Amino acid sequence: MKKLVQTMTFLAAGCLLITFMAMKAKSKKIIFFGDSITEQGVKPGGYVDLIGKALIPSDYEVVGAGVSGNKVYDLYLRLEDDVLTKKPDLVVIYIGVNDVWHKQTSHTGTDLNKFVKFYQALINKIQANGAKVVVCTPAVIGEKKNGVNEMDAELNKFCTAIRELATKNNLPLCDLRKLFTDYDLQNNSEDLQKGILTTDGVHLNEKGNKTLAETLLPFVK
Repeated sequence: MKKLVQTMTFLAAGCLLITFMAMKAKSKKIIFFGDSITEQGVKPGGYVDLIGKALIPSDYEVVGAGVSGNKVYDLYLRLEDDVLTKKPDLVVIYIGVNDVWHKQTSHTGTDLNKFVKFYQALINKIQANGAKVVVCTPAVIGEKKNGVNEMDAELNKFCTAIRELATKNNLPLCDLRKLFTDYDLQNNSEDLQKGILTTDGVHLNEKGNKTLAETLLPFVK
């Protein structure tokens, strides 16, 4: 009888272990890959943090891989270490602000044709590694309405290029540029440069983070 109880206990423990391992194996790893907007997004109340809290922990592992000042070629250079070796199921690419913004601030932006080539290379390598890809258009560099921010025209070109890459590669597109400009059009009655969805015209405030998290959540689910 004692031996039977021991055997049953052993089998039960084995079943629990198998169940636990199966649940663990089912969890999906999501990496948010970007610049300082994503780097700040992992902090409490940031969009990556909010998405992580909205998902079931046993089903999803959410990782933020944002580095301040990054442009598309920076993402390409750290792709292996920060993304591919982690074997994600899904990678959300949110890049492009600095590729445009730094043309004004430090004259170190990215030419559009190079931006497209590096972005396509990111997509190719991530997909070859077995992960799905979601692409995002950069939202704003200044929140004034009707295209009067200094970098609006250039930013729109880069957003158009990302939309075309999404179509070409049959990828889900989170069009943050349209989302944010539409929101500012309706809610920025004083035509402010910042303070509606951003703290400084680029980085997200509390409302911006919540808006981005709510918009991206269906893509990662």
